[in-house]
Amino acid sequence: MSATDQKVVIVTGASRGIGAGVVEGYRKHGYAVVATSRSITASDDPQVHTVAGDLADPRTAGRVVDAALERFGRIDTLVNNAGMFLAKPFTAHTDEDFAAMVGLNLGGFFGITRRAVATMLERGSGHVVTVTTSLVDHPLSAVPSVLASLTKGGLDAATRSLAVECAGSGVRANAVSPGIIKTPMHPVEAHAAYAGLHPVGRMGEIDEIVHAVLYLETATFVTGETLHVDGGQCAGH
Repeated sequence: MSATDQKVVIVTGASRGIGAGVVEGYRKHGYAVVATSRSITASDDPQVHTVAGDLADPRTAGRVVDAALERFGRIDTLVNNAGMFLAKPFTAHTDEDFAAMVGLNLGGFFGITRRAVATMLERGSGHVVTVTTSLVDHPLSAVPSVLASLTKGGLDAATRSLAVECAGSGVRANAVSPGIIKTPMHPVEAHAAYAGLHPVGRMGEIDEIVHAVLYLETATFVTGETLHVDGGQCAGH
């Protein structure tokens, strides 16, 4: 496969957890990857190019997109995985909490998606997948999530708007809405409590989110979809 034929994906929040799993999943499917996060380090894989930076800073988005085009010559897919979550009662949030969550969850999405989609529209094809949360659809009294709903809910709505706007131009937009997934951000001692928040009685695994992202990648008749991978959480309790 020549460099110009190889598909290229940008993955944000790629240094650990779901993001690292998504990088591995796309590499197994032959994609070159541009992986970014604040703490990411260089990869031994020549087909994984890393860019360290905070997507809340608009300059980072430009560096990531430029790196993809300079290193691999194209952008086929963007996986918006970077984000933050603060579980606090609404009135306990500070102005700094609000600025941080809006800056990364919304500002980060806006900066890199706008740049990546522009290149996709030029080529006449592309795909954006954004990771949200099932708390947008089904809030839980045990998990205070107003700022998560404010920001991730915005991404959920924006996914549908972007899908419709770009539907005639060969560019698709979808979202994956996870429940609580076993990642390094969740301490093992809390797993039993988190498992009980899902009707199926367990937490999700990273590879289950990766499979959902890769399904959407190949489902060319699917756009504007939010795929829930949440153990039945969005259906109720």
